Amino acid sequence: MSDAAGTAAARGPSLARRLRTSWHVRIGGTILGMLVLVAVLAPLITSYDPARPDVPQRFVLPSRMHVFGTDNLGRDIFSRVIYGSRVSLRIGFVSVGIAFSCGVTLGLLAGYYQALDNPIMWVMDVFLAFPGLLLAIAILGALGPSLTNAMIAVGIAATPTFVRITRSAVLRVRNREYVEACRAVGATDRRIILRHVLPNISSEVIVTTTLSMAAAILAASVLSFLGLGAQPPTPEWGAMVFVAKDYLNIAPHLAMFPILAIFVTVLGFNFLGDGLRDALDPRLYR
Repeated sequence: MSDAAGTAAARGPSLARRLRTSWHVRIGGTILGMLVLVAVLAPLITSYDPARPDVPQRFVLPSRMHVFGTDNLGRDIFSRVIYGSRVSLRIGFVSVGIAFSCGVTLGLLAGYYQALDNPIMWVMDVFLAFPGLLLAIAILGALGPSLTNAMIAVGIAATPTFVRITRSAVLRVRNREYVEACRAVGATDRRIILRHVLPNISSEVIVTTTLSMAAAILAASVLSFLGLGAQPPTPEWGAMVFVAKDYLNIAPHLAMFPILAIFVTVLGFNFLGDGLRDALDPRLYR
């Protein structure tokens, strides 16, 4: 065996191959790919308006005309679940986008600059003293109930997680040889952080982002169930369950389908996050 081949064998399979062979990534990617496809093609998948009531058709059981049945106002549940995927994806991307941008920035600063470490982490410890959902509820109490405010609240509540994981990763790499070499040749802190530190902690950040998407969608659904998130007639899964709770005895299908949609979506993100974590950890393939 040549030296090059021996080195390649020692390093293990490539990242692309690890991703292709991970059943977590394949299952999670398939679920989320279908979810995105459904969200994009929603007007082509169903012809019913998700917000338009049809009172004479209320509480219709699943049938050929209404695949998932109808709700208490006669609205097609299948349409509301399909269009709800758009709302849930938007919640996930906006909430995690807020947490990512704020958390990674603060984590980089706290990990790289010792003078900023304690002040930033003290503030994060205050946030972490509250359970994430209670913190989001408190923020919504100040901002008022709405879907936009719910996304902001969930994003703020998730920020400390990004800060702690980013800071921990930066502390591990900030004194590595390549960072010291950059300092020795006069590279600016900005260049070192963006060009050398951040790329080398990207695996932790990517995994955290993926898993946080699932947590954000679930948290927003809970807030909507409590009446603090999406407001009627927005077809959001948590809000649909909130309405359905009053009719469980006569129409359990009102709650079953949005709950199933939440379960499958969260499961897909968790599978993808677990698969990425395994694929991006080189220690598992030595």
